[in-house]
Amino acid sequence: MIMSKFKFTNEYPINASARMIYPYLSTASGLAQWFCHDVRLNEDKVFNFIWDNQNHYAEMNSHRTNKSVRFVFLNEQKLHEPDPSYMDFSIETSELTQEQYLRVIDYSDETDKEELDEMWYGLIQGLRDIIGG
Repeated sequence: MIMSKFKFTNEYPINASARMIYPYLSTASGLAQWFCHDVRLNEDKVFNFIWDNQNHYAEMNSHRTNKSVRFVFLNEQKLHEPDPSYMDFSIETSELTQEQYLRVIDYSDETDKEELDEMWYGLIQGLRDIIGG
């Protein structure tokens, strides 16, 4: 039986430059400060996101410096799966106001939009606290 996944998308205003935000989205040390308990990067460039003492492996499969980054999650054997979960961060600038926005796409098994809203709001709030934005 194939479980259907849910694509959660939201934008959050962030009062900081893309150059300042990007390292918090694209490096293990940056992500570990706000996103989960710990993040480790192994020699094969596989990220290990650690939540509640559980490992979640992912590859950064695309990135544009100071613009966007995408992590595609792997299974426990660190292998690709069909229809993998992924997480996409992109830094956008409003043409009108010149404000920065962080767009988050979370494609996963979590289907409760309200819970995702709350979780991401809290995470982004933590990120804002760190970068002063």
